[in-house]
Amino acid sequence: MAGKNLERRARIKAGVRKKISGTTDRPRLSIFKSNTGVYAQLIDDLKGTTIASASTVELGKKSVNIENSKNVGKKIAEKAKAAGIEYIVFDRNGYLYHGNVKAFAEGAREGGLKF
Repeated sequence: MAGKNLERRARIKAGVRKKISGTTDRPRLSIFKSNTGVYAQLIDDLKGTTIASASTVELGKKSVNIENSKNVGKKIAEKAKAAGIEYIVFDRNGYLYHGNVKAFAEGAREGGLKF
């Protein structure tokens, strides 16, 4: 069962990455979830560099829940603002847009990022 889900996510992820790309003006905001944390990166695909990153580990949390996901979204928005970034392209990394991914996106929007 787990193999099926991973294959599905990999297929979705590949399709999304064909269509979106981050630039210096509008970087790609990529999210990754594990059993122990939520990780986010602002990526400039043209240069191949990470502009900013945030995670639950950085916030001192060791669990994945709606509140922690939202806080990571706010933290990455704060770092983006400090780097002079307002507009981003959201890469949900093959995950469905609900639960923790939705809370993360709402937190980033509350922090001032525009998708």
